[in-house]
Amino acid sequence: MRVGVLTGGGDCPGLNAVIRAIVRKGVQEYDYEFTGFRDGWRGPLEGVAVPLDIPTVRGILPRGGTILGSSRTNPLTAENGIRRIKENLAKYEIDALIAIGGEDTLGAAARLVDEYGVRCVGVPKTIDNDLSATDYTFGFDTAVGIATEAIDRLHTTAESHMRVLVVEVMGRHAGWIALHSGLAGGANVILIPEQRFDLDQVCAWVTSRFKATYAPIVVVAEGAMPRDGEMVLKDGTLDSFGHVRLSGVGEWLAKEIEKRTGHEARTTVLGHVQRGGTPSAFDRWLATRFGLHAIDAVRDGAWGQMVALRGTDIVRVPIAEATARLKTVDPELYTEVGVFFG
Repeated sequence: MRVGVLTGGGDCPGLNAVIRAIVRKGVQEYDYEFTGFRDGWRGPLEGVAVPLDIPTVRGILPRGGTILGSSRTNPLTAENGIRRIKENLAKYEIDALIAIGGEDTLGAAARLVDEYGVRCVGVPKTIDNDLSATDYTFGFDTAVGIATEAIDRLHTTAESHMRVLVVEVMGRHAGWIALHSGLAGGANVILIPEQRFDLDQVCAWVTSRFKATYAPIVVVAEGAMPRDGEMVLKDGTLDSFGHVRLSGVGEWLAKEIEKRTGHEARTTVLGHVQRGGTPSAFDRWLATRFGLHAIDAVRDGAWGQMVALRGTDIVRVPIAEATARLKTVDPELYTEVGVFFG
């Protein structure tokens, strides 16, 4: 059997660990051959591929990013996309495909399986941790660690100048990174997309913090929105899945806080630094286990299934189920950490 592998969407630490586990087990135990498609769904669309074998994946476990490259290409909106994918899979004699990605990449995979008969297995990847069928996605733990370290560092400079520091982290629709890193880093305000925020309340928390002679840290997810307003956008351009480019809420929030409280406020946008660098030990562990179970799913012909973490077990769930809705922060959980605000 020849198996194709692709990594789609935004990159994140742990992708190479998945590729390594798939190839190592697939070659050693099942005698499979592997082809890696370049740059997500663009590879099968345009027929751009590279061979994968054990020497190719040697030494990539601790490396961030993906040796296959990634992109936000949507195969379902490309001209003659389905026909081109099927032709290129046939060209490379691909018997099965493993798609590693988040909501958009796996959503496309689900339709290719259900509507067009492509034999595909999914692996969940997103630093946002917003896929509902798995307890955790790899990349999330690393992103939280990076954001937490940044918040730790910003505390000292904020207190040295007694200014407000607003930290903008990733999170389009789900505030998991903001919640986890904000709580771990001792932030005084955490703002997430699931709960519209009251700007007057935010300013009151900031003022309260100054009264205690401490400089406040405000952590805000890029998709967070004020109660009386709309999402703050960097620009209005859309990717191939129809998503706007986010970022800008941190800068807007800092200006509003400074104007309303009279305290100097600065912004730090962590942006893609959250995606980069070497994966944490947990993400290497999780990504490796996902890879091992993904190649088992291929062996079993479990087409349309995605590997997922439930407790400490790796299970299989329908890709369509995993992408049907996002996993967002429960209001009760957000209320629970509110005791630290202000």
